Amino acid sequence: MDKIVIRGGARLAGEVTISGAKNAALPVIVSSLLAGGWNTYRNIPNLVDIKTTKRLLLGFGAKVEEGETLRIDTGSLTSCEAPYDLVRTMRASILVLGPLVARMGKARVSLPGGCAIGARPVNLHLKALTAMGAHIELNNGYVEATAPRLSGATIYFDIVTVTGTENIMMAATLARGRTVLENAAREPEVTNLAQVLNDMGARISGAGTDVITIDGVEELHPVEAVVIPDRVEAGTFMIAAAMTGGDVVLRQCEPRHLDAVIHTLQEAGVGIIPVEGGLRVVGPPDITSINVKTIPYPGFPTDLQAQMIACMSVARGISVVTETVFENRFMHVYELMRMGADIVIEGPSAIIKGVPKLRGAPVMATDLRASASLVIAGLIAEGTTELSRVYHIDRGYERIEEKLSRLGADIRRVKV
Repeated sequence: MDKIVIRGGARLAGEVTISGAKNAALPVIVSSLLAGGWNTYRNIPNLVDIKTTKRLLLGFGAKVEEGETLRIDTGSLTSCEAPYDLVRTMRASILVLGPLVARMGKARVSLPGGCAIGARPVNLHLKALTAMGAHIELNNGYVEATAPRLSGATIYFDIVTVTGTENIMMAATLARGRTVLENAAREPEVTNLAQVLNDMGARISGAGTDVITIDGVEELHPVEAVVIPDRVEAGTFMIAAAMTGGDVVLRQCEPRHLDAVIHTLQEAGVGIIPVEGGLRVVGPPDITSINVKTIPYPGFPTDLQAQMIACMSVARGISVVTETVFENRFMHVYELMRMGADIVIEGPSAIIKGVPKLRGAPVMATDLRASASLVIAGLIAEGTTELSRVYHIDRGYERIEEKLSRLGADIRRVKV
């Protein structure tokens, strides 16, 4: 098992290249299940969740070739079962359900696991597939779905769900007739997937709005696709640069996907300057406390809430960070308090009184984004911070310790 050791106090400076987006790459890779032949994907990050997805596809009988690009052929599928041992580690595994039922007429998928940040039930996925004509049963912890061919339907999502939107959008590409998704997720990752599906021959309109229309086709064909930059990784580095009073240029990021993050950090006194191919982030001598509320895109992302709480823990004054997306996403707060943060949880809000400095301490990651918040807290803490359970951060950040080290951080990964 590894841990990350950080000696705080260094100012971040230099350039960092943002990797491809995990949350875009996963559904794009899964979309290969909809068409036989070799699909080619570029800008795929080297992450644990990506490796898990490739193992899932290999288990279905897919062929996978890796190099500068990722190539996948799902022409000869031999299984439609996603086993518990793989699915339990990654909630996004549920994304295989829709494509398998749409193309193969059946699927057996273990109920998913992943970060323990709230219920995130799959009932919206199952309700939608049922409306499209699938027969759904839950047996021994597995979702078993069958449908000779799905039929188009109008689906209203009771709550905005990114994976639900992606799952049903993929399923609908091969359904008979028209499917309309209402209260659909608007995230850039959804738009990226819709573009890839359209390049495969799908007929999707409205992606990026809350109403998406899909007219089913008889078959799809392989595609060459590029995954968008990771806006959450970009936001994490922006916050890290701000907290350390740094001067960091982010290359290969997409500023238009970061509007809410840019506005929020500017309100806190951070300088953000557009540059060719990215953004320059200049941290102020002192962070100004602000109030933040997470809401679905295009609002401030829940995946940056933990990092923002770390930032506000050393801001001047009192700030309130309110979480409206996931009900159990404050577990990192107690680890930050071990480092000297002054935070009180009241319902869905964290009330943060800024302190002059944090202190290094042994801390434990509780989920993917919590681990990132503890890393950036360690960058400004006095003394040494040791982060355990770093397998969480490896699910969503590509070589984060190497990237931070190149920016001047005193950070290393060690075996224990």
